[in-house]
Amino acid sequence: MTTATTQERQWLGQWNSAVSSYYLLVGASGLLLIFGLVMVLSSSAVTSIAAGASPYATFLRQGQFFLLGLPVMVGAMHLPLHWYKRLAWPALIFAMALQSLTFIPAFARGKGGNTGWIYLGAGVTMQPAEVGKLALAIWLGFVLGRKHRMLGQWSHTLMPAVPGVVAVVALVLAGHDLGTAMVICALALGAFWVAGAPGKLLALGGGLAAVVVGYVFIFAQGTGNRMARIMAVYNPDCDVKDICYQVQQGMYALGTGGVFGVGLGASREKWKYLPEAHNDFIYAIIGEELGLFGTLMVLALFVALGIAMSRVVRRHPDPFVKITTAAVACWVVGQAFVNIGVVLGVFPVIGVPLPLVSSGGSALVTTMAALGMVISFARHEPGAAEALAARGSVVRRSLAVLGVRRRRQRR
Repeated sequence: MTTATTQERQWLGQWNSAVSSYYLLVGASGLLLIFGLVMVLSSSAVTSIAAGASPYATFLRQGQFFLLGLPVMVGAMHLPLHWYKRLAWPALIFAMALQSLTFIPAFARGKGGNTGWIYLGAGVTMQPAEVGKLALAIWLGFVLGRKHRMLGQWSHTLMPAVPGVVAVVALVLAGHDLGTAMVICALALGAFWVAGAPGKLLALGGGLAAVVVGYVFIFAQGTGNRMARIMAVYNPDCDVKDICYQVQQGMYALGTGGVFGVGLGASREKWKYLPEAHNDFIYAIIGEELGLFGTLMVLALFVALGIAMSRVVRRHPDPFVKITTAAVACWVVGQAFVNIGVVLGVFPVIGVPLPLVSSGGSALVTTMAALGMVISFARHEPGAAEALAARGSVVRRSLAVLGVRRRRQRR
């Protein structure tokens, strides 16, 4: 065996250590959160001024939700595993009740043709479907994990998991939020796949989901806007001054950025040319200001999240952890790729934000809670808790030694 091969195996051993998933999740999540705050400030200042508000208005609101989500994330990181299992049913019931408030006119609020927000008072609104994503991921992990050895039988796979998924998706679709419903379907598919559901059942479920999506796009009431969005992507003769305007301006932003961008804060498209520049199309502003380098950096961070969560799925022995982590991975990473695909003109505009980066309070807090939960799972991979405790004791001993040396120097 050569020296180079030995060194390579040693490096791979460090990469495959018990705490690699933990540090990957913490690092990628932290960088995306900080980067998101910076880009929300950069992309929203102009529109805030145009609205007669402070240039920091949207950024400060996003910062408030970040500060709110931080203790939630830390709490989720330290919540014992058995508490997540206890919360599975109450969380799903609460999320469905919250989503049902979108049918009550006193609470319901609409945007872009979707009635997916509820008013909580004092000028605060939230999107209950975001809570539904997290609750459904935990619930699917619980109900599928309890009988993962019996999922070869269709009856055990269908009940009660499929009715629960259908109920959540139906509540979201009733508010015409097709983009969120598609993300929830991807979340459920990831959970069923890792749980070991029969392939025929997965194919049947995927086919039914495609039929429902097609029906909502083509035949449901108020689908003119949705069909126009499809035409905006796949019709080369679409009017760039009307329905294709947003997609075209997003492509302009990406094309202007080049390799290294025009500079942070120097975007031209954010001067009210590109709609939703701080939200659904923030990836286009990243491409304009930071260029190909910035867009690839964001893409790499989401890939790192996906790799870390796939490690948790492979290494953790608890079926609940495996299924729940897979659901969260399909939600967060899948939604990120859909958003990026929309900005790149691969998918039609369906109103899906970029997780951890786009402006949005309820989405930010719930995504932070979900990642905190997965970080908690990573902390309890085989050998991870011992390794983290050992590294902590090493740090404490090093600090103690430094303190003794400083005291001696002072004397």
